[in-house]
Amino acid sequence: MDRSIGPPARSSKISEVARRRWRFRRGPAIALGAALLFAWAGAAVLDAQEPGRTPAVRVDRLSFEGVEQVSEATLRSVLATQSPGWWPWSKKPPFSRVEFEADLQRIRAFYVDRGFPDAEVVSFDIQLNKAGNEVRLTVVVDEGEPTLVTGVRLEGFDDVPERRLRRLRRRLLPIRRGQPLDRAAVATAREMMADELRNHGYPFPRVAARLDQGRTNREVTITLIAEPGEQARFGETTIVGERTVDETVIRRSMLFQPGDLYRRNAIQETQRRLFSLELFEFVNVAPVRPVEEEEGTTADGQAAAPAGDHRGDPNTVPMRVTVAEGKHRRVRMSGGYGTEEKARAEAQYRQLNFLGGARSAALHAKWSSLDRGLRGEFLQPFVFGPRWSFALTGQRWYSNERMFRAVQNGGDATLTYGPGLATSVSLTASTVFQSSRISPEALADLSLRPQLIALGLDPRDGGQDGTLNVISLDIRRNTAQPNPLNAIRGYSVDVHFERAGFFGSYEYTNASFDARHYLRVPLGRRGVILATRVQAGSIAPDGGAPDRVPFAKRYFLGGSTSLRGWGRYEVSPLSMSGLPLGGFSMFQASVEARIRLFGQLGAVVFLDAGNVWEDEWRLRPNDLRYAAGPGLRYLTPVGPIRVDLGYQLNPIPGLLVDGQPEGRRWRAHFSIGQAF
Repeated sequence: MDRSIGPPARSSKISEVARRRWRFRRGPAIALGAALLFAWAGAAVLDAQEPGRTPAVRVDRLSFEGVEQVSEATLRSVLATQSPGWWPWSKKPPFSRVEFEADLQRIRAFYVDRGFPDAEVVSFDIQLNKAGNEVRLTVVVDEGEPTLVTGVRLEGFDDVPERRLRRLRRRLLPIRRGQPLDRAAVATAREMMADELRNHGYPFPRVAARLDQGRTNREVTITLIAEPGEQARFGETTIVGERTVDETVIRRSMLFQPGDLYRRNAIQETQRRLFSLELFEFVNVAPVRPVEEEEGTTADGQAAAPAGDHRGDPNTVPMRVTVAEGKHRRVRMSGGYGTEEKARAEAQYRQLNFLGGARSAALHAKWSSLDRGLRGEFLQPFVFGPRWSFALTGQRWYSNERMFRAVQNGGDATLTYGPGLATSVSLTASTVFQSSRISPEALADLSLRPQLIALGLDPRDGGQDGTLNVISLDIRRNTAQPNPLNAIRGYSVDVHFERAGFFGSYEYTNASFDARHYLRVPLGRRGVILATRVQAGSIAPDGGAPDRVPFAKRYFLGGSTSLRGWGRYEVSPLSMSGLPLGGFSMFQASVEARIRLFGQLGAVVFLDAGNVWEDEWRLRPNDLRYAAGPGLRYLTPVGPIRVDLGYQLNPIPGLLVDGQPEGRRWRAHFSIGQAF
């Protein structure tokens, strides 16, 4: 290879340079070689980087060799030089010789920070195409031997319970025994242990990390050493920024009082609870810094407040709550289209701080081919304390399902206790006058008359009218982030118990649960979100009489959020003629792999399984219906627009759809929001 460094002619030499390939090997000359390479190959690149011109040289591919012990996707994320997407029409990013040279140093720093002190870039290839407008880059890395963590010790955490320390070592701390020494993980562990001290009364702790060499220079023991400082208690709280909201509203939301032991989690939860009132656009709850602290941020990582009068008792921490109020009247109107609801229109009016005291009132109207109606709501956010709330709801709601139509008139009262923002327990009392009518298709089937009578339906008009009085208990835990419409991590669990009777027309017991989990799997450049869901439920009518349960309460599956190979409510026990009649027990499970393709477009692959049975309290895992298929997602501010194509792996024999034997094994679903 010609390594002369005479200045090449910018036009006549480009084609010659474009056909050449450069490779630099490990050794002292690698830095000089890089400079020579960029001086030579930069002829075409420099032309592309003149001000005002579109870059002529773009990256066709960036690949690595030797990257085995770290995530290649994470490595790519810290580099300025990027590869184009794998779609044929993906835009190819411009190539910058300056950024690529800096990236070689970033790779070295990346490895050192993750416990590979001897890692280095041993060679790289830059290959221009014949046209001289695209470049393929290959970087060869020698990772070397990592420095491994042989143990984690804690010193100075005497006030933290031993059981809590064991849990931190075993499950929460990002430092793992036997793993490479990751400096970012060590910094995170230091902050976590400092937060643990803040939750045990120490507002301004310091935690340092000491690295002790093990038997070899490739082994270290990490010791986190705490200097807790003085244990303190909450002092007086100053409130700043309130205008129309009464100060007592803010103080009632506080989960700490003067004299309580200082706890960081009480500060955080107070801030979240104030946000949840929806009265404020900005909320900050922070300790007032001691006089001797430097200006900047507090030990909690929040903006520092002025020193104030924290000069007397060093064991008391004054607090400051800063708020900025938002609009108290909210009007929201929306519309859309889905394969199940068809056209949909909604309108909602909310009045926050209704009659003062942070109460709220709302009116919600909806119209679609699936359901429509009017609902009014009233919320009292404080009952016995900041963790208790009370809500009243009244509605007239009309449902139009495949097998029945129902009208509900009534309301409910709900008392909710929230031990934390992610957890709630609710007790609800409901009274609803419910009127149901079986579909004309089912009513016209004379063979169904004995079944309709057994279900409590009038065989003449298929009607069922009665009062439903219910007491229900709901236990919820939801850590899914960042929002329920498009979660990428965390889980949610919802357990529901319901008892009907109490001088009503129906008597039954219902129990169900819904569990969901979201996990990010480091696969490919963007990773894959693995979403799973399991549902089960059963209704037991008193005395085993089917007419003790409203027909609209029976279980059905199928549709855009359950078994996607079937249409809505098509999966259930069938009548003798093949019509779905619903059942008393249900089980469903789904798994979905979600991947981001490019921009706001994503794709999924899913597998659904489930069924409905006539008997109560009886699930049959060996008698399930299965559906699988692909889907597309387009992210929008209101949630992902979703298209799914489900295929039945084992069709239901004898099923009638729209009065005809089912003739196809697939269904297409279009909606907004993830399936779960």
